[in-house]
Amino acid sequence: MELLKTKVKDLLKMEAGAEVLAKGWVRTKRGNKEIAFIALNDGSTIKNVQIVVDKNADTEPVLAKIGTGACIGVRGRLVESVGSGQAVEIKASEITVYGECDPMRYPLQKKDTSFEYLRTVAHMRPRTNTFGAVLRLRSQMAFAIHEYFHSRGFVYLHTPLITASDAEGAGQMFQVTTLDLENVPRNKKGKPDYTKDFFGKQTSLTVSGQLEGELGATALGEIYTFGPTFRAENSNTPRHLAEFWMIEPEMAFYDIKENMDLAEDFIKHLVRYALDNCRDDIQFLNDRYDPELIGRLESVIGTDFVRLEYTEGIKILEEAAKNGVQFEYPVFWGADLQSEHERYLVEKHFGKPVILTGYPKDIKAFYMKQNEDGKTVRAMDVLFPKIGEIIGGSEREADLGKLEARIDELGMSRKNLEWYIDTRRFGSCPHSGFGLGFERLLLFVTGMQNIRDVIPFPRTPKNAEF
Repeated sequence: MELLKTKVKDLLKMEAGAEVLAKGWVRTKRGNKEIAFIALNDGSTIKNVQIVVDKNADTEPVLAKIGTGACIGVRGRLVESVGSGQAVEIKASEITVYGECDPMRYPLQKKDTSFEYLRTVAHMRPRTNTFGAVLRLRSQMAFAIHEYFHSRGFVYLHTPLITASDAEGAGQMFQVTTLDLENVPRNKKGKPDYTKDFFGKQTSLTVSGQLEGELGATALGEIYTFGPTFRAENSNTPRHLAEFWMIEPEMAFYDIKENMDLAEDFIKHLVRYALDNCRDDIQFLNDRYDPELIGRLESVIGTDFVRLEYTEGIKILEEAAKNGVQFEYPVFWGADLQSEHERYLVEKHFGKPVILTGYPKDIKAFYMKQNEDGKTVRAMDVLFPKIGEIIGGSEREADLGKLEARIDELGMSRKNLEWYIDTRRFGSCPHSGFGLGFERLLLFVTGMQNIRDVIPFPRTPKNAEF
């Protein structure tokens, strides 16, 4: 009977004695005159399986082809390991080399390499222990997100990537066009004639699935979106990407308090899932880079998030500044809080996650429900240690008159928003929602310092490699 391949993560849990077949990539090869030891990894776990090869005339030609990075298949018997670090190892009886690897040209050398360098070889970095761990965590977190909402009866809604509306009103969008840029057709005013374009109007890549998500919520009750979003923001910082993934639930009949409750429960569920199902990878990242990682994750699960009004938060920050805390950006009522302010509240003042609410309407989006004071809106931002804002959301403005007045007040074009305004014309209902930046979540769960290192192929200003 043909022997089937067994994944390394499963091999390491097996009892000694079985005949097995393992396939993967060589992490290291070492040995002496009699025996060679090969560390083999197939991406299924942070751990390697050790291959033991008796050196003789038959194995020497094969061993000569095997170096770090080579792809091989190994057939042999699973035996108890003599050395420490693993319970079992494979005593090889047959080795097949699928792909040789020139050690002089292989970009992943045994010595430590910087994250900056690894970004230049992003096509190879998944083979490192660090990025293997990060990408497995990314996959597990995506599954946990779908599991959470599915188990609570939410409908998964696919919203368009190409849109004619700017959900955030910031104008930082990538244009989508098939017009000949060498010979752009012009209208009578000398402007590009988008009636000649593919969609007959100016279109862009979406910055958010929220507006379409609200349409789903006002028909299906509770929905969520999970997909890529795009911002043409020229920000070369460790917290910004031009292409990133967003999770955006929208819920009919939820007020701001229920919205905050869901956000807190959701993120605690994801952190708990990571600790329960990705322990080996998190332990590796904790031991290698961030010795406080596991403690930080556990503390989030075991504490109630602080609910704090923006106005109170500003008072705390102003008091801190009076007492000698140095902030790069000024603090005043009406200021859009920076990461340094958010992290001070979370890390220094409260020592736990904070949900900030009641923001000034002038620094928030047009669709947020206005409070009775006429100055603030029912926004909410969930602030986390090491990250700052990880979730942003609000109760949405359900009043037709107030929504239209706010759109006009901001000078926004209603031409591409009439379909959205219809949800307030025809059976308007209270509803709320929020957005969780997937890569921001991964920064927290992995302890990585740069958002470019939690997505397989980062897209940033002047960088669209691979």
